[in-house]
Amino acid sequence: MESFSLDKAKELLEGGIGKAQDLLKDTPKVDALLEEVEEKLKSVPTVGTTLADVPLMISMVKSYITQEYTEVSPKVVASLVASFLYLVKKKDIIPDNLPLVGQLDDIAVAAVALKVCGPELKAYADWRDKKDNA
Repeated sequence: MESFSLDKAKELLEGGIGKAQDLLKDTPKVDALLEEVEEKLKSVPTVGTTLADVPLMISMVKSYITQEYTEVSPKVVASLVASFLYLVKKKDIIPDNLPLVGQLDDIAVAAVALKVCGPELKAYADWRDKKDNA
């Protein structure tokens, strides 16, 4: 098993951006990925607040690909999709079937994605709240 760190998580996220940008051109594939992420989250134990924002991240990507919300950098959207691709990847750095530690790499990659998109995710949440209350 390879060692894992936040630097490795950042490297993995950045390495997946090109694939994510290509995937963003195919809406049905993005929808399938987002459904797979939502399904995967059902098996991940809650650890802090990192994964609590993943549904908001999914919602922002959905709003972006439907062009309902476009006030976000395409690079931020690609970073989110890259983190989702890692999350659903079958071969993780730390295998998901290892008790307690199996999701640490998934959580780290999600944490890096949140750090990259934090301000834009907050802006999206504010926009969505205003839209819902209108």
